[in-house]
Amino acid sequence: LESTIIENNNSMTQTWDPGEYARHARFVSELGQPVIDLLNPKRGERVLDLGCGDGALTEKLIAAGCDVVAIDSSPEQVWAALERGIDARILDATDLGFEGEFDAIFSNAVLHWITDADEVLMQIRNALVPGGRLVAEFGGAGCVSAIRNALSTALNHRGIDANRVDPWYFPTGDEYHARL
Repeated sequence: LESTIIENNNSMTQTWDPGEYARHARFVSELGQPVIDLLNPKRGERVLDLGCGDGALTEKLIAAGCDVVAIDSSPEQVWAALERGIDARILDATDLGFEGEFDAIFSNAVLHWITDADEVLMQIRNALVPGGRLVAEFGGAGCVSAIRNALSTALNHRGIDANRVDPWYFPTGDEYHARL
């Protein structure tokens, strides 16, 4: 899996290689069908795929008859989705700019990559029509904790503040529910 985190002053950017992602992490989209089932997409619905990656799950929403706008912060992943013929756009989930445009928002394995949960939830609320729905799957409390602890120890040992480069947010169910 080719994912590179580059620290640039006080902000971090992450690049994704769609080919490597497809080869080594295709299971993420393959396991996404139950999330689509929860969404229960309806023909003609306008759906935002938040964090579309290469568009593998977006294609399933389109096949269900939805009018889908797919977004991702990775230009490389958006390009891969565009190559599938998907309406894909490079957007940051904390700055969507949509106002009451979507019947539903679908997100698979994305929200744990967004550390500003309050901002992304505000953007989601703004993007939904009244009565719209959000269906999302993401990592929760304790996810990859052994990896995070080992990385934190190694970085701290080298004088690097692990919290500055930790790309994840893994809340408890209660914590995220309170934010909603």
